[in-house]
Amino acid sequence: MRFIDLPEHGGPEKMVLAHGDAPAAGEGEVLIRVAAAGVNRPDIVQRAGFYPPPPGASPVLGLEVAGEVISIGAGVQRCKVGDRVCALTNGGGYAEYAVAPEGQCLPVPSGVSDVEAAALPETFFTVWSNLIHRAKLREGEVLLVHGGSSGIGTTAIQIAVNLGVRVIATAGSAEKCAACEQLGAELAINYREQDFVEAVKAATDGKGADVILDMVGGDYVDRNIQCAARDGRIVNIAFLQGAKVEVNMLPVMLKRLTLTGSTLRPQSPEVKAAIASDLREQVWPLVEAGKIRPLIAASFPLADVAEAHRLMESSSHIGKIVLTV
Repeated sequence: MRFIDLPEHGGPEKMVLAHGDAPAAGEGEVLIRVAAAGVNRPDIVQRAGFYPPPPGASPVLGLEVAGEVISIGAGVQRCKVGDRVCALTNGGGYAEYAVAPEGQCLPVPSGVSDVEAAALPETFFTVWSNLIHRAKLREGEVLLVHGGSSGIGTTAIQIAVNLGVRVIATAGSAEKCAACEQLGAELAINYREQDFVEAVKAATDGKGADVILDMVGGDYVDRNIQCAARDGRIVNIAFLQGAKVEVNMLPVMLKRLTLTGSTLRPQSPEVKAAIASDLREQVWPLVEAGKIRPLIAASFPLADVAEAHRLMESSSHIGKIVLTV
């Protein structure tokens, strides 16, 4: 098969198109002929050498794919050869063939293309596990989403709106803010022109946001605390501006805040399968109804993976970036 090899860590130019043996489906796994693979921020971090794959995972980049099941391993019960699926992989997605645990596979929703399907798993698993499982986001609450125009952000806005949640987003341009509002955010704040702390307080009559989803870190950590509501939950899933910060714990105590976070990849197959089950039951019907759809910024042939990474690193895109195989 063709796959993207990474002989050494570094910039996008370090990735090369190579040929090698296709993987085989192990126990509880399926082998997928990949039609498209999503590009995600963790891929960038792994390429740079700061996010090693967990033990036993493929060293090949790529955490989500869409395609056709062509073989199944022992113990697989639900997936069948010929099924059209999208899957959260543990690695190996930038290739013509990839394996995934059966519990991390979902049927491609009707009316969804391969490119769209490949953009679903990583962001939908991440958003659902953090907003619903971890932050216990509820109908009628206020959600603040940083990076609202990113793959994670556009997914979080749509899921939350469909759950009856008021959404406020931040983004870095008028175009990105407009995209957030088109997806259902009641307010999008251009963080280059406005103080999001004051804007959130003004939009909520001083109450603040019940849940905050943050991938920025740095000085956003303290500012999130400032604009969180009483009993608010602040969830960090990345730290683009730095993970080491100084925090004033007094408002955390006075507001009874919860500061939490998670990474998806190291979690157990059982946890990921539980997330997949929730998505199948509660979110996939919304996707099939057209109420939630992945927003595709661009797609690139597999051989042009370096250009896809450069686009992601530029942060100029709105939505997801996908490789076609």
